Amino acid sequence: MSPAVTRRVTVVTAVHGPSAAFLPEAHKSLTAQELPAGWEWHWVIREDGRTDEVRPYVPDDARVTFRQGRPGGPGMARTMALAHAEGEYVKTLDADDQLAPGTLARDVAVLEAHPAVGWTTSRVLDLLPDGSTVGFPYDPAEGPVERGAVLDFWAAHDFRAQVHPATLCVRRDLLLGLGGWMALPASEDTGLLLALNSVSRGWFSAEVGLLYRKWEGQMTGQPSHVDPAERAARMAVVEARARALASFGWSCPPAATQ
Repeated sequence: MSPAVTRRVTVVTAVHGPSAAFLPEAHKSLTAQELPAGWEWHWVIREDGRTDEVRPYVPDDARVTFRQGRPGGPGMARTMALAHAEGEYVKTLDADDQLAPGTLARDVAVLEAHPAVGWTTSRVLDLLPDGSTVGFPYDPAEGPVERGAVLDFWAAHDFRAQVHPATLCVRRDLLLGLGGWMALPASEDTGLLLALNSVSRGWFSAEVGLLYRKWEGQMTGQPSHVDPAERAARMAVVEARARALASFGWSCPPAATQ
């Protein structure tokens, strides 16, 4: 009898010095995940830079790969980490966040059961400094997210999507086909989300999939993130890319196979 083939979800994390101290908590949330028989996870951590600040916090775990490289922002770090992504699916996990129990198993179950779904998202709870959590009151219903739905909602709600890009789990070939994360100083994950939704149906899980940490050092809390001129430019590029992809009529999987 031949041995069973192990299938893999690659979890990709970009990290820089200020967020490195949260890596052990992210790792704890990963080790608590229970995947179906025959599945495993591999965690690729990529430092956005080459310093001595991150390595001391990288867990001593054979399932973890740590790499460094010249700084270029979290989008570039995640995209470079794809060089070590060998599984069918790629899951995003920011260094300062935590996966909720059962998240990876739910992602895998959806993508395995629905070949026409290219990506999944899930409910998020903001994790506040005092340990309390706050949910988003406008989550969509559990189930498919049709092509174009995220862009329509985002454009009508001050550039805020109804599903959270920090919870993405994506088919690896689709992610590579879109070039990974956008080359932006911020909102690179939102840009990817809208691009994905332009060419593929998604899925939203109403069960909590992520604890999204709110803290003073997070990049989205810095003044530069909300600078009006830069924000307008980022959003313009994100929207133009999504609309261009939609106009080409591409789909994943190809329409003939759906």
